[in-house]
Amino acid sequence: MTINTLRVREYLLDLQSRIVAALQQADGNEFLSDGWTREPGGRLEGDGLSRLIEGGSVFERGGVNFSHVRGRVLPPSATQHRPELAGAPFEAMGVSLVIHPHNPFVPTVHMNVRMFAALPAGAEPVVWFGGGMDLTPFYGFERDAQHFHRVCESALKPHGEALYPRFKTWCDEYFFLKHRNEPRGIGGIFFDDFSLPEEAGGFDAAFAMLRDVGDAFVPAYLPIVERRQGLAYTERERDFQAYRRGRYVEFNLVFDRGTLFGLQSGGRTESILMSMPPIVKWRYQWEPEAGTQEAKLYSDFLRPRDWAHEPATHLWL
Repeated sequence: MTINTLRVREYLLDLQSRIVAALQQADGNEFLSDGWTREPGGRLEGDGLSRLIEGGSVFERGGVNFSHVRGRVLPPSATQHRPELAGAPFEAMGVSLVIHPHNPFVPTVHMNVRMFAALPAGAEPVVWFGGGMDLTPFYGFERDAQHFHRVCESALKPHGEALYPRFKTWCDEYFFLKHRNEPRGIGGIFFDDFSLPEEAGGFDAAFAMLRDVGDAFVPAYLPIVERRQGLAYTERERDFQAYRRGRYVEFNLVFDRGTLFGLQSGGRTESILMSMPPIVKWRYQWEPEAGTQEAKLYSDFLRPRDWAHEPATHLWL
């Protein structure tokens, strides 16, 4: 297989720059830049650039990170679906972001696009792509959920009609808190271990799909931010936001493959855990009062729905 890691790296750095520019414009404040390098000879070598905002006018905390690392042995989280690659050296690069807004009516969002290359001795490199994006609202708006999913569907459509329903279902199943028996949010798309045979376009076709997913993030999320950031809220909504953020923390620390890969491979802890929200609450056996907007999040939104194709029942939302 012919791969061009330099081309992937250049795209990912450009994507990070474009996303940060769009988020800065929405917030009105600059993201911090924190570049880092791992010296050769250690457990990991490579470099990265973390871009972070804390205490912005719109975003309470958010990070858009680029990393490009090489390691001597693939960690277990990267080989659970490819056990034949256990023990192989690897190269990995990607852009990963999580945005936690101040306003409880603006949803938290996650996006990641990445490339892995396992380099088994005496054999051709084994390359695959992964990523996706998903939305985690605290208060549900049908218009927002439909918009987010329709942008995801449009991004994938040039690469095959079957991809969106497949990746949408994968997202619903992946971002699910098994110990709570509930989804983390309203989903989006998720894919991993994605590659194509040479007769279907090989590396170039798979990389083109990844680019379309990455490029779809800003048009999927920023219109929602613009619609919701001016809505008035009270301490009640902030309190519920902090409670629901606890589910986000639980998922990232217990189930998320990207977090596990970073920690197992000896990655940079500050960059890995930038996904954690700044203010979180837990309560013992709490349930929302029936008929409230908080209860409707559970009954109407935290369940799989065909958001891209169903009509809105409340168009003004």
